[in-house]
Amino acid sequence: MPSICFYFQVHQPYRIKKFSFFEISPDLYYFDGYKNSSIIKKVAEKCYLPTNNLILNLIDKYQGKFKVAYSITGVAFEQFAQFAPEVIESFKALAQTGCVEFLGETYYHSLAVLYDEEEFINQVLRHRLLIQSEFNQTPQVFRNTELIYDDRIGYLIAGLGYTAILAEGVEQVLGGASPNYIYQAPASCVKLLLKNYGYSDDIAFRFSNHKWKDFPLTPEKFASWLQRYTNEVQTINLFMDYETFGEHQWAETGIFNFLRELPEKVLSHPAWQFKTPSETIRDYNAVAEISFKHTTSWADAERDLSAWQGNRMQKKALKAIYSLKNQVYATQNHWIIETYKKLQTSDHFYYMSNKFKADGDVHAYFSPFDSPFDAFIYYMNVLKDFKTQVIRENY
Repeated sequence: MPSICFYFQVHQPYRIKKFSFFEISPDLYYFDGYKNSSIIKKVAEKCYLPTNNLILNLIDKYQGKFKVAYSITGVAFEQFAQFAPEVIESFKALAQTGCVEFLGETYYHSLAVLYDEEEFINQVLRHRLLIQSEFNQTPQVFRNTELIYDDRIGYLIAGLGYTAILAEGVEQVLGGASPNYIYQAPASCVKLLLKNYGYSDDIAFRFSNHKWKDFPLTPEKFASWLQRYTNEVQTINLFMDYETFGEHQWAETGIFNFLRELPEKVLSHPAWQFKTPSETIRDYNAVAEISFKHTTSWADAERDLSAWQGNRMQKKALKAIYSLKNQVYATQNHWIIETYKKLQTSDHFYYMSNKFKADGDVHAYFSPFDSPFDAFIYYMNVLKDFKTQVIRENY
């Protein structure tokens, strides 16, 4: 019997201030408290609270037949606790249903796996403790920052005890194979759950596009597309930002009605069901081994690392932050170390992208800055001051 695996990313970064080259931050607080607070409260009202309530109702209505998975970054969780604690309570209510799985990831939504394996492992273990303490679950499936993945990362994750990892269903890797099956990572016991980005992006990006040839996307239409594959697939993995619901796609687009009615249309076919990632890898065998020799992600048309490493500004900023590790840890100062980790969040480098066309529009949509150059300048100003404070602490 084929299944649908819904996974939602829940993430909000600590956005940095517009920090002048001449400023000094004696309290080491480089983040825009007002902006972060207002965004968390806005998205909680538009997305997190109504969508969590809707999904809770769907689980109840279909008596446990509707299931989903989330990954919630540590930095998002911290801001929920500070600015919108009711969001945490709503996620805990979902956890208690037994129909919601929480995945493992990096606590700080960082790119550490590309620069510092030790730092990466520490962030993953810290996130595991968060999920255990808050939701009484030990994550079995891993989702790296922005679905960044290659064979080396799969090997690392296997060593940390995870049974599966999410990745993008990239054609260049699949070589004509389908993303709608379970695959095995080479030289490890880790299974791969690959995103069907075509169907995922129909919901996440194209849903409200009146120029799209398939507009409007109705639950009946979408379910019929999936059910064409009833005898041909194991799982169709629909992975997307949770903010799709109510924030990226406003309530006025009908996105909540779509989500509300979709389970009925899917479950009307007796062969189809919803599964969590752990259930999916438990219930289906891997059909083949597949190797990700090159690093992929779910970002931009290239689905590679260019969203964060595509220009000289990004590369300079990344080199600068990760070069500070030894000096930072030598301080043994908790606040300095925490600031260092928050400055690793991938969003800071995403804002520095100077891509054009559709990808450029998406980067600009998320950025709190007027331009990629501004994002770079303010970040490097922060880093300059931060490095000064680190040196002062050490001497």
